[in-house]
Amino acid sequence: MNQSKVEHTLASFEEALRESRNSVLRMASVAQQNLEHAITGLLNRNAELCNEAIADDDEVNSFEKSIDGEGLKILMRFSPVATDLRHVLAAMKIANNLERISDEAGSIARRARKIGKQPEVAETRMIEPLYEMASALLRDGIRAFAESDVDLGLALHEQDRKLDAAYRKTVKELTKAMERDTGNLKVYLHLIFVARCLERVGDHAVNIGEESVFVGSATDIRHIGPEALSEMASDYGD
Repeated sequence: MNQSKVEHTLASFEEALRESRNSVLRMASVAQQNLEHAITGLLNRNAELCNEAIADDDEVNSFEKSIDGEGLKILMRFSPVATDLRHVLAAMKIANNLERISDEAGSIARRARKIGKQPEVAETRMIEPLYEMASALLRDGIRAFAESDVDLGLALHEQDRKLDAAYRKTVKELTKAMERDTGNLKVYLHLIFVARCLERVGDHAVNIGEESVFVGSATDIRHIGPEALSEMASDYGD
């Protein structure tokens, strides 16, 4: 292969990698927006925003298919290795997690529409801090991927533990509300499921962070336990 052809192939490969990364970031932006619309629709009893979150999920699904297709083409055409290979595989896995996050946003939006038809209850506001925590996890997960930030990717586990604790506390409070206000039983039940959706968003954000660590360090940190994670975070922080 002559030098000009090598340079052309290399340029094409680098462009394909950039496009894959940019597609993930665009997909993340839409997924984040869907989640924001769903929660805002819930808190403001705005059915139009809920409808937007549901309708725009199709765009996220299209992104996932496109990113998978781009990834397979890169693997077949260029046979990447090492960091480049990890980037391609991570992009495909992250796209899957973003699609799941958008699905959770759609579920929240559908329940929010039903809640909006019922009498308003003060406990709906209990969802807002959960959303803020889940949204921060998602933002940090995407930033860890975009900036290849291993430290940030590792830090998501601790953030998620805080979200899990807040979720459990919220469910307890909503359960108590169900017991004392049986007339609004359906509303509280919907809110419990909304809280569960946000807890899952946090889980998917952690998965995104794990893929970012894999890209940056070639280390698979899934299921390794909190002690090992803490030790690894300390190593990278030094």
